[in-house]
Amino acid sequence: MVEFWNTYLLPTVIILAQILAIVVPMLIAMAYLTLYERKVMGAMQLRKGPNVVGIFGMLQPFADGAKLFFKETIIPTGANKFLFLLAPMITFFLALIAWAVIPFDDGWVLADINVGILYLFAISSLGVYGIIISGWASNSRYPFLGALRSAAQMVSYEVSIGFVIITVLLCVGSLNLSEIVRAQSGDLGILNWYFIPLFPMFVIFFVSILAETNRHPFDLPESEAELVAGYQTEYSSMAFALFFLGEYMNMILMCALCTILFLGGWLPIVDIAPFNWIPGVIWFGIKVAALLFVFIWVRATLPRYRYDQLMRLGWKVFLPISLFWVVATAGFLVAFDMVPA
Repeated sequence: MVEFWNTYLLPTVIILAQILAIVVPMLIAMAYLTLYERKVMGAMQLRKGPNVVGIFGMLQPFADGAKLFFKETIIPTGANKFLFLLAPMITFFLALIAWAVIPFDDGWVLADINVGILYLFAISSLGVYGIIISGWASNSRYPFLGALRSAAQMVSYEVSIGFVIITVLLCVGSLNLSEIVRAQSGDLGILNWYFIPLFPMFVIFFVSILAETNRHPFDLPESEAELVAGYQTEYSSMAFALFFLGEYMNMILMCALCTILFLGGWLPIVDIAPFNWIPGVIWFGIKVAALLFVFIWVRATLPRYRYDQLMRLGWKVFLPISLFWVVATAGFLVAFDMVPA
């Protein structure tokens, strides 16, 4: 019995505890990201934002969640019921399982695999399936058009994201996310981070993750002016809530990936007191929150792109620049004998 406990049960309990230690804070962070967004946009538009439910509106996310939970789930008559309900689950669970390889601090990672970046890229690519299935299963024209838009958009910008990631990997020599962060450590602090030497790639990556997560000004798959609400038009109650959760979880995930690739992950700005007294997980959270602020800032500021402008930016601007930068980076590293061992 003792051997069974030590060999099977105890490792299982530990893994489940580690999963909960990631999932529960992520769900809370996602809930409060909605409040953060509404507060920031309110301040930018000279409004107060949510301020009724709880002190300073702090309980607003729970009120929104309770409202969605108790609403009726309406399934259209001609819809494929199984796929209609499966689509939001796919979106939500893919957004969750991607966090398995994200290092919050040195050693703070559920699965420290050597192909972590490929795992993340694969999971983010699968995210389009939830949207396509929802558009098709709804048996309605507007959701179907939104799903087709989303598929084209995500494929277009994943190409640029792939080349940007290759550029970083050339500089690091590893697909392990923890190693990518460690490669940016050094006495110069912030000057060692990759957003300085790879600044054009940093800008392309950030704009591309706006498109990848269907966020403004690239939220064409759900543009209310043309498609009512796009692929989620027919959804209500918890099915809609799962899409909502998935979108915001993907926002946090992509900002975390941007932090790891370009902003030094859990590393402090400079490795001296009092900056290195702050735990790495706090630095990681601050950087992710700063990138999320820019997400919200963009939404409050810029008008929505036309679809032809969106495609042109991805294929005629970002793709050639990112491809050139991959070749230039490889050439530079070989010419100056700086290829990582």
